[in-house]
Amino acid sequence: MPNFFEPEKITLKDNPTITEKMIQEKIADNPAILGLGELILKDKERMQPRAGRLDLLFQDVETKRRYEVEIQLGRTDESHIIRTIEYWDLERKRFPQYDHCAVIVAEDITTRFHNIISLFNRNIPIIAIQMNAFKFGDNIGLVFTTVLDESTAELDDEEEEMEVTDRSYWISRGSEVTVRMADNLLDIINKFSGGYELKYNKFYIGLGKDGQANNFIVFRPRRNTLNIEIKLPYSEDVQKIIEDNEFNDIGYLKRWGVYRLRLEKNDIEVKKEILKDLLLRAYENYK
Repeated sequence: MPNFFEPEKITLKDNPTITEKMIQEKIADNPAILGLGELILKDKERMQPRAGRLDLLFQDVETKRRYEVEIQLGRTDESHIIRTIEYWDLERKRFPQYDHCAVIVAEDITTRFHNIISLFNRNIPIIAIQMNAFKFGDNIGLVFTTVLDESTAELDDEEEEMEVTDRSYWISRGSEVTVRMADNLLDIINKFSGGYELKYNKFYIGLGKDGQANNFIVFRPRRNTLNIEIKLPYSEDVQKIIEDNEFNDIGYLKRWGVYRLRLEKNDIEVKKEILKDLLLRAYENYK
């Protein structure tokens, strides 16, 4: 019969033999312990222009999403939060082709700072992970628990109704050209399933049919490009289609199950059949 015992919880910050560098190396050697999926290490102590060094940079094997990770022994504080957000912002500007997420790892994420991070979390993708240490004889075990995950970027039906805008709003936010690109994709959709129309919301342009939202694709017009999010389970087949046809891939969001592509003006005409295939797959999956 197994012998049950209660492990001794310790504070790493108060342990003179443990350093932040040691914890950093442990996470770098085995990023799976963070619970963020299958990650590969891209860099350690990554130099930031006039802003110090980023502790760890990881990338998701499947989605290519990048995680900017900052580690702190003891309680998190204002400087830790600001530093984490600053490094996230610098990395996303340097490498806009990737999706980026800031990650705070600390032994104690207090209620006060949990609330502060929650406020940022509505506009900035931030994950807060609490690190607990337990002593087993001469060994120390680490347990990582996500205490704050990303807020959903999607609006529920009630919010969507409250955030209705119009075409002119998106023309001013994007341009006439990029909104017409959404029209062109709508035409493709209506050729295999008629009756769809664009629904103009504050945060995205969705699809509607018979008065109901049917967002198997959403559109986000920019000044010179159209960002689209195609709702599909991740698969090697679809990823290969995207790569073989040289789409500008912004990255797959595993949590929401969407492929994100940035389309140039001529993409819709040149890659029309490929886009039709992807949209039809999303339509069939959505049903």
